[in-house]
Amino acid sequence: MPEYRGITALLATALLTVISIEFFDRAVASWSFTVLHRPDVLESLTHIDDPIPPGAGILLGLAGLAALAGWRPGHWARIVIACCIAVLVAINLKDQLKYAFGRTWPETWVNDNPSWIGNGTYGFWPFHKGAGWASFPSGHMTVIAAPAGVLWAGVPKLRPLCVVVPLLVALGLIGADYHFLGDIIAGTYLGAVCGIGIAALIGTAPAARTQPISRSSGEISPGA
Repeated sequence: MPEYRGITALLATALLTVISIEFFDRAVASWSFTVLHRPDVLESLTHIDDPIPPGAGILLGLAGLAALAGWRPGHWARIVIACCIAVLVAINLKDQLKYAFGRTWPETWVNDNPSWIGNGTYGFWPFHKGAGWASFPSGHMTVIAAPAGVLWAGVPKLRPLCVVVPLLVALGLIGADYHFLGDIIAGTYLGAVCGIGIAALIGTAPAARTQPISRSSGEISPGA
C-alpha cells in the first residue's frame, strides 16, 4: 500500500546496507584497490556533482531576491527551488550522520587516518571527530541523489536520467575506491528521501490535466 512505501524503502535500505557492511564492503574496496588502481576516467565521474552545492546556494538566494521583488514561481521554478532546498538539507543531514556513525574510509586520505587498505582498520566509531571517520554515508551520493529525487517526483519523463547519473557517480566512487559500497547505498537513500520529501512539501507534482465536465450529468466526459 502507498502509505507503507516509505517504511518499506527504509527497511530495505537498512537491510542492504547491513549486508554490504558484513559481506561486500571490504571485498569490493580491496578489489578496486588491487585491480582498478583508480583510473582517471572513473575518478572523473566523482566530480559530476561538484557544481551542485554551490549552485544550489546561489540559485536559492537569487530566487529569494526575486520573490522579494514580487516574482511567483511557476512549475519549473518550483522544481529548481525544490532541488536547491533538497541539496542543502541533505548536505546538513549527511554531515551530522557522518559524525554520528564515525566510520573509517577504504583508504588513507589525510593525517595518516586509519583505513581498511592502509592498516586493516574497518568499522564504526560513533561520534568520533575528525576527517578520518567520515565515510558513512557517502556525501557524493547524497548530493547527487537529492535533486534526482526531486526530478523523479516532479518530472516523470526524466526518471531514466535520475537513475543513470547517480549510477555514474556510484561507479566512479567504487572505481576510485573513495567509498565502501554500504556508504553509497546509504547516501543514495538519504539524498533521494530528502529530494522526494521536499518535492512533496513544495508541490512539484505535474499539474493534473483538467477534464471537461458534462453539463447534463455533471460527470467527467469519458473521452476527454
